Amino acid sequence: MIPVQGYTDQKVAVLGLGRSGIATARALREGGAIPVVWDDNAEARERAQTEGFDPVDLGKTSAWEGVAALILSPGIPHLYPTPNKYVSMAWDAGIPVDNDISLFFAGFATTEWDEFVTMPRVVTVTGSNGKSTTSALLHHVLQHVNRPSQLAGNIGRGALDVDPAIDGEVVVLELSSYQTDLARNLTPDIAVFTNLSPDHLDRHGGLGGYFAAKRRLFAEGGPDRAVIGVDEDEGRYLANQLATGKADDRVIRVSTKAKLTGPGWNVFVRKGFLSEYRKGRQTGSIDLRSIQGLPGVHNHQNACAAYAVARSLGLAPRVIEAAFHSFEGLPHRSQTIATKNGVRFVNDSKATNVDSAACALDAFENIRWICGGLEKEGGLGALTSHFGNVKKAYVIGRDAANFALGLEGLEVEICETMAVAVARSAAEAQEGDTVLLAPAAASFDQYDSFEKRGDDFTDCVAAL
Repeated sequence: MIPVQGYTDQKVAVLGLGRSGIATARALREGGAIPVVWDDNAEARERAQTEGFDPVDLGKTSAWEGVAALILSPGIPHLYPTPNKYVSMAWDAGIPVDNDISLFFAGFATTEWDEFVTMPRVVTVTGSNGKSTTSALLHHVLQHVNRPSQLAGNIGRGALDVDPAIDGEVVVLELSSYQTDLARNLTPDIAVFTNLSPDHLDRHGGLGGYFAAKRRLFAEGGPDRAVIGVDEDEGRYLANQLATGKADDRVIRVSTKAKLTGPGWNVFVRKGFLSEYRKGRQTGSIDLRSIQGLPGVHNHQNACAAYAVARSLGLAPRVIEAAFHSFEGLPHRSQTIATKNGVRFVNDSKATNVDSAACALDAFENIRWICGGLEKEGGLGALTSHFGNVKKAYVIGRDAANFALGLEGLEVEICETMAVAVARSAAEAQEGDTVLLAPAAASFDQYDSFEKRGDDFTDCVAAL
């Protein structure tokens, strides 16, 4: 746990008592603050009470007396689509609104670091897609070389739940736009921007607001080094804003679409081969095609970003390559869960939007595609150009028939349930086929989360 600094004997309100909210309350208490906690959900309040916190209704004006700050959980919108009522009350009372990521950065460094030989480092990873895999892959590489490392943020533990740093340790934080948008303290040593595609637009008031939330990680804290995916205009813009010139190697550009060989520091993939160039000369390469845990171009982009950070931390290319080969991937993200009679079963339940589903469809051949669920804004039109590897689609979801209408040009079977879709796709699959769960939709019509959906797929495959 990272004790929160700067609020000794002061009341600090915590709104939202999920994983990060409870971790924040614990860290505040550990640092000598007086947490004032609240959640509109009665079950969440009961869980807080079991840990010794007494919920106080922040809807009452009297609850704000003497409160020094409001710490908002990331899942709670604060400004768009409409201001949160509790946040609005804090604004009116002149009380600063912050979040747990900000508290982490404010309290991570301690006087004990004066005795360290190698200063701890914080690496942050943000972007629309790939940030979880990039973060986990980097953490895996560090573990492979026995370098102390912790993985937290939007993956694994909450940021304030990590242990105090030891000599030479690296903390890898996956950060969503919800977490970067509000934080007052953002001071990573190395920051990664994977890519940008439309998502969470209601929460951020549009695409510009969404990008601005992610850009804060680079503009507010000024990391020592930035790893930037430049396959979208926003990434190109960000890299240009951060670099002082063509040869500024504080910015490492990453691409899966272009060969980057300028005078700076570049990492890119072409035809499955990762290449590193510095000052116009190649300094490293990895053949990614045989690495089962990193299938497809989207995972090759993740590999480029993790490679760039690992090189920034002083690791050699051959060491990084060896670590890549032992990476098994993350659950629900292009995860191979079984092979039966030459048929590969892949769980990519995390592919909840069109862009991530497109990446999955491009990563495999001879696909028996299980898709469907709660369709997101924008429809499925952008997927049409990625149907080339699909032999047949098996549609699930409560509104499977309507979803299927967006799959024009494909052979489609309406299955509705996961069990039927797995059974039908497996029965029709031939050696060399891939049965791929990549829903291109949210899960909430049938499941509590994409994880539950992926688990159901895995269970159905196991039942074969």
